[in-house]
Amino acid sequence: MEAEAMKNLMAGLTIAIGGTIPALAIGWMGARAMDAIGRNPEAAGKLQTVLILVVAFAEAIAIYSLVVALSIKFV
Repeated sequence: MEAEAMKNLMAGLTIAIGGTIPALAIGWMGARAMDAIGRNPEAAGKLQTVLILVVAFAEAIAIYSLVVALSIKFV
């Protein structure tokens, strides 16, 4: 396999895995937060704040994988 083809494959796998895992985690966290709000509606404000923070950290992982994939592709 040529070096350019290997770089393209590795960049594609990096962004595929690095985007899929945080997306699944965000969906799971959202489902659990909605379940908790359904059980205790008074805690919605506290849960919303924590959920936004945790989703931002999970999304940062996807952005890091994008940066790594771009560096693999173009460096």
